[in-house]
Amino acid sequence: MTQTATQTIALVDDDRNILTSVSMALEAEGYTVKTYTDGEEGLAGITANLPDLVVLDIKMPRMDGMEVLGKLREQSAIPVIFLTSKDDEIDEVLGLRMGADDYITKPFSQRLLIERIRSILRRNDVRKQPAPSQDEAAKNMIERGNLVLDDARHLCMWKGGAVDLTVTEYLLVKALAQRPGHVKNRDQLIDMAYGENIYVDDRTIDSHIKRIRKKFRVVDPEFSQIETLYGVGYRYKED
Repeated sequence: MTQTATQTIALVDDDRNILTSVSMALEAEGYTVKTYTDGEEGLAGITANLPDLVVLDIKMPRMDGMEVLGKLREQSAIPVIFLTSKDDEIDEVLGLRMGADDYITKPFSQRLLIERIRSILRRNDVRKQPAPSQDEAAKNMIERGNLVLDDARHLCMWKGGAVDLTVTEYLLVKALAQRPGHVKNRDQLIDMAYGENIYVDDRTIDSHIKRIRKKFRVVDPEFSQIETLYGVGYRYKED
């Protein structure tokens, strides 16, 4: 399904094979793509003409992705997805703390990247729209005790406080909260967060759950609703 209105994606990576293949995939979906081969060139191009979203490699010559993101965040809240070439949680966490919206570890599927881009752009567009009516808002809400998930705005609230989740983290919380008390194994959670036929290491889900708990505990240090069943999976505790 292609975009109804053209949106522009900036792709910054020193791997020309990635630039070529990902550009072709995105253009086939109806996006306009601007490509840059290093951080310095990317920053100049992005700031000169802001796109709708940036896909940004972390490890690059001249200026790495962390520095580019830092400079972008000084002037813009434009959505950013990080590409990291190694499964390095330090890079991932630091990138998210600096204001990245999500990250994907190489090698990655183009389908996964496109779905992440769609989700983030949809979430970003919704935030710019007027507040829905009470009836419309109620249709998009999941409420489980102190937890409120608003699909229309891709927002998560706990005890009235906002929990700032990435797209993937939001989908994982939703998957667990939809059926409190029911155990979801890692494969089920991978399918729900990433889509079927995508290989993601089990440790990736464990890392996501660890970060999700940390984010909820910023709002409530006593948060304990997401339970681990060792050797089985995770469940959302019934109130």
